[in-house]
Amino acid sequence: MIQKIKHRWHCRGGYREVLVIAIPLILSTSAWSIQHFIDRMYLTWYSPETIAACMPASILNFTLLSFFIGTASYVGTFVAQYFGAKMYEQIGKAVWQGIYFSLIAMLVLFIFIPLSDPIFEFVGHDTEIRKLESQYFMILCMGAFFPVASSAISGFFSGLGHTWTVMWVNSAATVVNVILDYLLIFGNGGFPEMGIQGAAIATVISMMVSFALFFLLMCKKNYRTKFGILKGTAFDTGLFKRLWKFGSPNGAQFMIDMLGFTIFLLLVGRYGKIELAATNIAFNINMAAFMPMIGCGIAVSIMVGQRLGEKKPDAAEFATWSAAHICFLYMASISICYVFFPRFFLSPFGFDGDPEIFKQISDYGIVLLRFIAFYSLFDTFVIVFSSAIKGAGDTKFVMKAVTIVSWLVLVIPTYLAVAVYQWNLFAAWAFASAYISILGVIFFYRFIEGKWKKMLVIEKSKTESSGNLAEATASK
Repeated sequence: MIQKIKHRWHCRGGYREVLVIAIPLILSTSAWSIQHFIDRMYLTWYSPETIAACMPASILNFTLLSFFIGTASYVGTFVAQYFGAKMYEQIGKAVWQGIYFSLIAMLVLFIFIPLSDPIFEFVGHDTEIRKLESQYFMILCMGAFFPVASSAISGFFSGLGHTWTVMWVNSAATVVNVILDYLLIFGNGGFPEMGIQGAAIATVISMMVSFALFFLLMCKKNYRTKFGILKGTAFDTGLFKRLWKFGSPNGAQFMIDMLGFTIFLLLVGRYGKIELAATNIAFNINMAAFMPMIGCGIAVSIMVGQRLGEKKPDAAEFATWSAAHICFLYMASISICYVFFPRFFLSPFGFDGDPEIFKQISDYGIVLLRFIAFYSLFDTFVIVFSSAIKGAGDTKFVMKAVTIVSWLVLVIPTYLAVAVYQWNLFAAWAFASAYISILGVIFFYRFIEGKWKKMLVIEKSKTESSGNLAEATASK
């Protein structure tokens, strides 16, 4: 067993190579989760109303953005496959198509700004919370271009395997956000006290910083020369259509998944302020631990894309299993901590708040962390195996699976539990756990089925096309 582990550590596609690519992405996504964790923690200290309003509004905004982020970030798969196939001249063109797509996101999100008040009135939360939700949502919509464009350019660096760049940029943006949160939420350092509006402004400014840093680094001379960054600025209809063909199902899946949880949160809000706050905190705790898994998922997509570009599908499969081993061990450890040490995770949210109110929130939170401990193991399957097949181009299957399971297992049952039968909070969470568990099983079987091994999102290289033509001519 020890010899097998040593071999898997050192060989290509083994644990070491996965971690070399994944660790910067894990640190990057951890920085993003730390940013949101501190953001939510500050708002919890500020008032129960702001934390109750923050999560529904931010998740609704992210749900709308998720389609565009999911589509634009699929640039990373194009870059990885082009890089593996040594079609370097196409890489700059692919990135620019993602940036142009970001302009569409900006226009669409601007449309939702005047609709903010009616949306949250329809949801039916308390009047005070509704007002805060609307303020937070509108400010985030104003900055819609930056996270989408950053996702496209981030895909350039991650697709090449230059994941440390992604980490440093996201870390810098996190530092900016945390500092501005402290200044703008509470009115420290001579700044006005802006509460939830200050948190939203800090988030938008940090996204602007992220985009600016990514763009400047992409324009460095070595990237300009090798990958045609400035030569590939023209709009390419064919390449844009391919990005839409493979990227839009990825974006749709991302949006439907987010939409399902957004509806879940909005429905949970009908239970009351305490239940909603407990759910928000539980999701926030899970996000802090879960985001490193997203980093591993991106690493899987990169390695699968590069190996398929090299025409080595078995190597792609081997790398995926290496990542699965690492992720399952990590998530199992976190789940054990959720069960045995729940107050360790919950206690930071009670600092400088009302002890009596937090006691009620904490009692719910302990049980909710046990639900998370259960479904987190299946979430490992969701992240790793869906990332692998998406890295090949099997995005339509992922979209269809998420759509069907989301509505049949999460959204409709939760609505019935909350609005019709008026079951308690834990019934709603049982449906959320079932949703993730079923998806994990579905993606696992899709992966071992192996259809993804024959997929590519890029066109054939000129060398390969010439070789195929010569082979066909010789056969005649």
